[in-house]
Amino acid sequence: MALFDRLKDQAKNLQQQVQGGGHGTGGGPGASAHGSSRSGSHGGSRAQLVGLFKTQLGSLKAELKSGAYRDASMAMCALVAAADGQVDASEMQQMESMILTNEVLQNFPPEQLRTRFHKHVDQLTRNFAQGRSEALQDIAKAAKKPAEARAVIQTGIVIAGADGHFSQAEQMVLREACAALNLNPAEFQL
Repeated sequence: MALFDRLKDQAKNLQQQVQGGGHGTGGGPGASAHGSSRSGSHGGSRAQLVGLFKTQLGSLKAELKSGAYRDASMAMCALVAAADGQVDASEMQQMESMILTNEVLQNFPPEQLRTRFHKHVDQLTRNFAQGRSEALQDIAKAAKKPAEARAVIQTGIVIAGADGHFSQAEQMVLREACAALNLNPAEFQL
């Protein structure tokens, strides 16, 4: 539990920096979360948040070795990739490259990651509603361990933020994943 508390404190400190640092007055508790999706002036704060989550995930690498985390993360990555309703070949290749080079996901054999990711993407592109439901079921399996559940969302945010842009569709699937994991999206500024 001490590790989770430390990570929570880091996220809280970053959130306070984002709200207080250079954004003037009116940086109340939901201000940066809502403003970041509409305003370019908050892009730096979103990049900082992605960087923090990447660092936090790295510090948890030794603990994130379960099959539930692996499966939930691949389902999360597939949801992010297909959030806009389609996944083209170049996007698939880019996403797969990000997955295979992710420090924490290197805990798992690349073929396991690739197989699970492609399974979900195939389901999502064939029938988005059904594929989304199946992906959320895999994501929900990580809910038993709060640190893993948070790591799944953080992995999704890191993957979604890799291109420097969070679309509304990506934010929506991340919020749905939070619901599947019984987590508050505001904890992740979603």
